[in-house]
Amino acid sequence: MSNQIRPEGDIEGMFDSIARSYDFLNHFLSFGTDRCWRRTAIRMAGKLLKPSSVLDVATGTGDFAIDALKLNPLKVTGIDISERMLELGREKLRRKKITGRIELLKGDSLAIPFADGSFDLVMSAFGVRNFSDLYMGIREMTRVARRNGIVLVLEFSRPGNRIFRWLYEVYFYKILPFIGRRVSGHKSAYKYLPVSVGSFPEREKFAELLQSTGLSEVKHRSLSGGIAVIYTGIKK
Repeated sequence: MSNQIRPEGDIEGMFDSIARSYDFLNHFLSFGTDRCWRRTAIRMAGKLLKPSSVLDVATGTGDFAIDALKLNPLKVTGIDISERMLELGREKLRRKKITGRIELLKGDSLAIPFADGSFDLVMSAFGVRNFSDLYMGIREMTRVARRNGIVLVLEFSRPGNRIFRWLYEVYFYKILPFIGRRVSGHKSAYKYLPVSVGSFPEREKFAELLQSTGLSEVKHRSLSGGIAVIYTGIKK
């Protein structure tokens, strides 16, 4: 089972090019709701376990990794293919004076550079839809989770209500790409965002994919009318 989206190298170059405006646009285009979604996901993880080690896959500039500090782990590690994103993330850690608690490393989601069972919590926010092979990426996340550890994914989805979905799609396919292009200066990055969301498996299908990688007790919770979904699974 695989979900080919676009070549990994294209993704790396695209995110390098929009890195400087990435955080601003995330918060602006979601009206700040992305912060609430991440915090909700972290609270859900905290109800499932008290992790001593956390890996944030496709960490970008490290926002989700920073939120994970609320779980009081001994160490948080973030990996991403975009070195420019990581540079900005490290600047953020220095400003917040938390460089000793989070390590940001360049790493491929399809070949995560850690041994089997290395982390209590393996998570990703708005990153897995960019995997060039979705199944392989989730399988790698499962591999590096310890036994009884948690894999958590926060991703965009599409609302179930027809009227809400129509409004969402007008914003997502028309308004968002226009603003993203004007602010970031990248012609296709924010046009790619709705396309990648549209091709991502819906709730039950993605839950089945998680189970196929070896995760049990897979659950999902919709947020903001279904715009985003939190998925969790336990590695048995």
